[in-house]
Amino acid sequence: MAAVTATKPRLKNLDDLFMLNGGGSPLDQDTPQEQQPMKKQQSIMAVGQLTAFRGHPFRLYTGERLDDMVESIKKHGVLVPIIIRHVGNLFEILSGHNRLNAAKLAGLDVVPVIVLENISDADAWVYVIETNLMQRSFADMAHSEKAAVIAMQHSKLFSQGKRNDILAELNRLENPQAAGKDETFSQVAQKSHSDRKVAEMYSLSKDTVARYLRINKLTPVIKTRLDNGDIAFIPAVTLSFLQEIQQQSLDKCMELNGFKVDMKKADVLRQFSENGKLDDDSMYLILSGEVGPNPKPNRTPTVKVNKTVYLKYFRPEQPAKEVQEIVENALALYFGQ
Repeated sequence: MAAVTATKPRLKNLDDLFMLNGGGSPLDQDTPQEQQPMKKQQSIMAVGQLTAFRGHPFRLYTGERLDDMVESIKKHGVLVPIIIRHVGNLFEILSGHNRLNAAKLAGLDVVPVIVLENISDADAWVYVIETNLMQRSFADMAHSEKAAVIAMQHSKLFSQGKRNDILAELNRLENPQAAGKDETFSQVAQKSHSDRKVAEMYSLSKDTVARYLRINKLTPVIKTRLDNGDIAFIPAVTLSFLQEIQQQSLDKCMELNGFKVDMKKADVLRQFSENGKLDDDSMYLILSGEVGPNPKPNRTPTVKVNKTVYLKYFRPEQPAKEVQEIVENALALYFGQ
């Protein structure tokens, strides 16, 4: 009888290739279930009662754009109500994170709100993403923000019909003409969500879309490093395969030692992680260049001094040269030289 040779399972799509199935956003975690019809009511609430949407992926305005919004609110108040949802004991913001921030800076104690009841996590996430797409171009977003948008579009729970319904509801809730003043545009920076923006988003190659879906799986601290330019895009994709706790350790190691991560180091980090060998010590050696494809030749062993021991004998602001001289003299006395 001929031997049966085991074959590797074929990859059906980019999801399998990039390990994209499951996780990444509330959309992937929201289980479809029968729920009450959504209700809404307009009210006035104290700014301290409102909380940011969990996992809110967009940065708040800064600079001139924030200053203009603050000045507009000082003169005219918050003209377009902030859309929130009531979930448990929380009032989470779906649309209006920047308006609330500007209202606080303008000294307001209360703001107008529209409270949505019985709204699912999936629908709430669509509200958050779509309102930000209304405010600015997809092309102007940071990498982590683009990743959040693409993840929503890619979600198995997302449907064009649902999106159209929510967009129609947003137009009813945030209609600039309802306020009757031009200042509304400066507060919300509202634009129609045209087909051009959708086409712009999907002009990305399939590989790039898959990479952004991986970026969405990074921890917040590594996403911040990506957006700030501390880590390049392609190495960040590779780092997304590290476990969450490993990504947190990576951030700490980079912060304490000033290390950078290039593509070669990212590949080695992923290999060590997949082989169960990535810990704090191996991570330090990889980032320092002492372990990897081209390790530093004839390296001197690295000796770490415990922080408690260091502070026992040296001041935090003490120059490194002075510390080195003291250590050399102490060792000379110890070895009788």
